[in-house]
This record gives sequence, structure tokens and C-alpha cells, in this order.
Amino acid sequence: MNHLPLIIKREYLTKVKNKSFIIMTILSPIIMIALIAVVAYLSNLNSEKVRTISVLDESGLVKTIFQSTDKINYDIIENVSLDVAKELVDGTSNYGLLHVEKFKDLDSISQHIKFYSSESPSLTIISDLERKLERELSNLKMKEADIDISKIEDSKVYINIGQENFSGEESSKVDSIIKLIFGCAAGYLLFMFIIIYGNMIMRSVIEEKTSRVIEVIISSVKPVQLMLGKIIGTSLAGITQFVIWVIFGGLLMTIVSLVLGISLMDSSMPQQELMEMASQSEGVEFYFESFKQALSNMPLMNLIAAFIFFFIGGYLLYSSLYAAIGAAVDNETDTQQFILPILMPLILAVYIGIFTVIEEPHGTISTVFSYIPLTSPVVMLMRIPFGVPIWQQVLSLLILLGTFMFTVWFAAKIYRVGILMYGKKPSYKELIKWIKY
Repeated sequence: MNHLPLIIKREYLTKVKNKSFIIMTILSPIIMIALIAVVAYLSNLNSEKVRTISVLDESGLVKTIFQSTDKINYDIIENVSLDVAKELVDGTSNYGLLHVEKFKDLDSISQHIKFYSSESPSLTIISDLERKLERELSNLKMKEADIDISKIEDSKVYINIGQENFSGEESSKVDSIIKLIFGCAAGYLLFMFIIIYGNMIMRSVIEEKTSRVIEVIISSVKPVQLMLGKIIGTSLAGITQFVIWVIFGGLLMTIVSLVLGISLMDSSMPQQELMEMASQSEGVEFYFESFKQALSNMPLMNLIAAFIFFFIGGYLLYSSLYAAIGAAVDNETDTQQFILPILMPLILAVYIGIFTVIEEPHGTISTVFSYIPLTSPVVMLMRIPFGVPIWQQVLSLLILLGTFMFTVWFAAKIYRVGILMYGKKPSYKELIKWIKY
């Protein structure tokens, strides 16, 4: 008789009714949103603060370039010595003092510019000051050499090599970045899902084994059915928890944003000064258009379908190995020697995806590892945005599913013997003997 649906239902209800599961399902998004809200609120306070920078330009050459903005107010100090200026600024709440020393030549001036402050200054502010001074002193130096600055600017050429395949489809450097982001996100999500819920499956097996409940269950259920039931039931509980996190977290984010009057996305965005600098640089509009073009070039339907199938296949493959580990040991301490060999292929897949696929998505290394079952869920997902034939995706998926079925049989052999073994930590040699039974 097939008891698999009953086992799945039992495992699912046992997990979702567990007090710790319910508490963490509710607390996790609250804690996460609270942390993001605190960071966003503090960032918002920091961005609204107006800083006053005093400028003592003894050379008299650069003081005109410092124009006050909504975020920075420049206070020009004149006809005082450096020591007096430092005392004046130190006695106020000004952010700091920029001192430009006087010399006969511009090279010496550029080597003797200092910023005095009571605390370490912002890297963004210092970079902005350096950019202003470099541009002005460079212009002055060109004027001294009787160089027409306008002709220099007109002579500059900006190159952006267009990319297009032989069928006429356009792409850009931004495409590779978008594709890499998708691959890294998919790999990271799979990696974390396996670690969190794979460990949950392993702990569930250990708990039932040590409580001797398994002896009663195994009398009427086949070991392979029990193992598959635990894997599928725990997976459904994990998906339930993830969906609750997304919905509950989204509602909390909206409520907190409305109550505090801030955008929680501000905490993950660059500082205001960096955004202003970026908006003044060449080619910003072009890159924005390239970003939209990159998104339109992404095979979204293919990516969604591949993500679902490879994610499920990869998770089931690793989960069966976690279940086998749980059956082979008596406590979590003994699992360490078995977990690392299982996680190493997954870690290797992430590194190959980041350092190899982005440079050569159709190279030998990328192609080979997109067929190896323990690495294909990550590597193939990273390759697909670069254009992988459907037959290669199907072949990789079939190999993954076939390996999963073999792994289930392999793990069930260990599971069948291991769940009834107590008081002894097995070695790899003993595990091989269990498989032969």
C-alpha cells in the first residue's frame, strides 16, 4: 500500500504546527524589516543633514569653484592665518576646514592641500573635493601653457563598442551584468534553501531515530517512502514559510514606509552625493537605455521555467543526501564529516558560475559543469541568460532527474539500515557495506 501521501501530510503538518516554526515564521520578517527600517531611518537622517565646510584658499585660485548646494554649504575664509582659521572652525559645528596653501607653481599647490576635521571625513565628500580641485587646477595649468581648453574638450572621443549577433539582436556590457546578477541570485537562493531546509530534514530524521519512533513507523512503511515523504513534506513546509515571509514582509515594509515616511529601499542605495556625481557623468542616459535593453533581451519565460525545474531537481537531489546523513548518525555533531563533501560541489558551482560562466558561458568548463548533476542547478541557470539551446537544457535536466532517482535509491539503502543503528558513528567503509545489503 502506498503510504507516501500520508507521510507527506504528516511531515508537513508536524513542521507547520511546530511552535519554533510558527515563531520564526512570524519573527524573521519582523526582525529583518526592523533592521532595514533602522538603517533606512538613520540613512535618511544622515542625508538630510547640511554640512558646512570652511575654505581657506591662500592661493586665491580655487575659492570660486566652491558653490553651496542643498547638502553642503561652503564658508569662504579670507585674510586669516591657518592657525586662526583652525581655531575658528574648531569652535563651531562646521564639518571641517579645507586649506589650499600658496605657492608659485600649480604643482606645488596641488601637493599641499589639506582637510582638517575633528572626526574622520566622509570618503564621498573628500572625493568630491578632490574632483573639483583637480579639474580647476588642470584647467589653470593648461591656460599657463597657452592651451585652448575648449579645443581639448572638443577633441575628446568617447567609445562604446556596440554588440550585435549575426541575426541582428543587439546587446551591451550591461547585458552581462544583468545576467550575472540573475545567476548569482538563483545560485544563492538555492544554496540557502538547501542549507536551511536540508538541515531541517536531517534533524527530523535524527530526532525520530533517537526517540525510537522510527521503529514503529518502519514496521508498516517502506524506508524509501518514508524518506521521500520527509523530503517532500519538509520542502512544502519550507515553501509555505517562504511565501509567508514574502507576503508578510511586503506588508510590513509598506506599513513601516507609510508610518515613518521613508523608503526602505534607501538603505540599499548609494549616498546622495554619489548619485549626484553619477548624474553629471558622461553616458548615464545611454547606460539606462542599455539596462532596459538588457532586460528585454533576457529570455524570461525560459529562465522562469528553468529556474523552477532546476531548483526543484537540485533541492531534491541534495535533500536525499541530507536524509541519508541523518539516518547514518545519532546526533548533529557526527554529521560534520559528511556534510562538507556534499556542500563542496555546490560551493564549486557558485565559484564556476561567477568566475567562468561570465567570461566564457559556452566554454568547455562551463558546458561540462552544467551537465554534472551536483553543479548543474547553479551553472546551467547562469548559462541560460547567455543563450543555451533547449536541447542542452533538457539533457541537463534529464541527467539531474536521473541522478536524483539514483540518489534516492542510494540514500534509501543507507536510510534502511541507518535508521535502526544506534550508539555507533559509522565510517565511510561501513556506509559502503550498508549499500550492498
